[in-house]
Amino acid sequence: MSFIEVNPDCHFPIENLPYGVFSTLDNHKHRIGVAIGDKILDLSVVKHLFSGPELHSNQHVFDEPTLNTFMGLGKAAWKEARSSLQHMLSVNESILRDNAQLRARAFVPQDKAIMHLPAQIGDYTDFYSSKNHAFNVGCMFRGPENALMPNWTHLPVGYHGRASSVVVSGTGIRRPYGQTRPDESKPPVFGPCKLFDFELEMAFLTGPGNKLGEPISIDKAEDHIFGMVLMNDWSARDIQKWEYVPLGPFLGKNLGTTISPWVVTMEALKPFTVPNTQQDPKPLPYLYHEDPYNFDIHLEVAINCDGLSKPATVTRSNFKFMYWTMKQQLTHHTITGCNINPGDLMASGTISGEVRLLTYHTVTVCNINPGDLMAPGTISGEVRLLITHHTITGCNINTGDLMASGTISGEVRLLITHHTITGCNINPGDLMASGTISGEVRLLITHHTVTGCNMNPGVLMASGTIRGETPDAYGSMLELCWKGTKTVDLGNGETRKFLKDDDEVIITGYCEKNGVRVGFGTCTGKVLPALELS
Repeated sequence: MSFIEVNPDCHFPIENLPYGVFSTLDNHKHRIGVAIGDKILDLSVVKHLFSGPELHSNQHVFDEPTLNTFMGLGKAAWKEARSSLQHMLSVNESILRDNAQLRARAFVPQDKAIMHLPAQIGDYTDFYSSKNHAFNVGCMFRGPENALMPNWTHLPVGYHGRASSVVVSGTGIRRPYGQTRPDESKPPVFGPCKLFDFELEMAFLTGPGNKLGEPISIDKAEDHIFGMVLMNDWSARDIQKWEYVPLGPFLGKNLGTTISPWVVTMEALKPFTVPNTQQDPKPLPYLYHEDPYNFDIHLEVAINCDGLSKPATVTRSNFKFMYWTMKQQLTHHTITGCNINPGDLMASGTISGEVRLLTYHTVTVCNINPGDLMAPGTISGEVRLLITHHTITGCNINTGDLMASGTISGEVRLLITHHTITGCNINPGDLMASGTISGEVRLLITHHTVTGCNMNPGVLMASGTIRGETPDAYGSMLELCWKGTKTVDLGNGETRKFLKDDDEVIITGYCEKNGVRVGFGTCTGKVLPALELS
């Protein structure tokens, strides 16, 4: 029990202690904090209290503007930090409780804080790990006989997402532009997305990375998973439908991804562990594990708009419905030797993919920064065309972004335009590669690194859309309205098939057991009208 008062329905008791990054109006510096009740404990103020063997010489990590360095220290440091925090916040410990001067500097009311992304997200991977969701979407487009692709039950399917357009909860998401083909008997048209959607997902942030060429084994994967966040994988369904063959999602997904600001650690989630989903066929040995690594996390999605007196809940689901575990995702991600870094973000997929970088990637309204390098397809068009397409959705690109062609036949400016047309943002140093130049790297943890792919602290990995077994647990408007054939009643005469401008999507998640609630807070985003393009 903490000396800080915590209401029974609060998401942040002493059993939770999630990490986040915040600033205040009187101090614009980004600081690492821990949520306790309705307050934030500023770790930069109390860093001297972390005196254990792992953190005594690493107190400086709590002066950093992101969690990356702390996440990179590893599991022993994470456990020690949690133990130290629970000790200093305990009702029986006087070091903070009885020091009024230190308390005044160390605690900040949450309603006075400005929250930021918890990590510098160098890489973001989105998985497609809900069998219910994958089957539903497959039924819509291929029929029940061919709903699941042959590989789906053998490996965790995923794609490499757009890290630069990951934003913190509360950030508005602009309705993207892109190519669509509403009438299959006519050529495609260009304009704002008309079938804008949310996807209920969760994601985890990675800790210590691996060296390029050295996979993370299934028995070590847990040591690389720091904690989890809520996630909304915003989706432009009409853009996605026209573009996704043969390479998968691109502009339909690069326009923005929202995550919750508080990272709930795996240690805090341990009491809510439940058995893994039965997997048939049995996974290959490199993916197989018997120990439970699934979690009972209650999830809800609500939509708010001007016509409602309160947000309307449209989905109730649970993370425990996921087919592939996070350990399997990370192992598969690195089985090629792919490297991960601290802070990489990995998403579950809708709870009920794939960003490729090119100039085509920016046709979403993506922003491009000095030094962005983008290569053409088979190099027979203009590079400026590629850049325009890349950013047309609003995708942002930054200095140094590298974009490679497919097999090289257009101009680089063509690639960049397409890449950002949805509003997708591109950052300095981003690398954009073609198909074979003609293939691609996919990053989940054992599967993600089985090739030897390297990962660094802060990689974000998403589950994919989460959904349960009943219609009220569907994880996207695509399923709730069944491809636009039904309407969703929000109340007060408001109905939806897909999201309208100014709709706010609110995702909530928490675990509860024996009277203790460990929650994630909320993950919110409002749909902003499309820009007027000149």
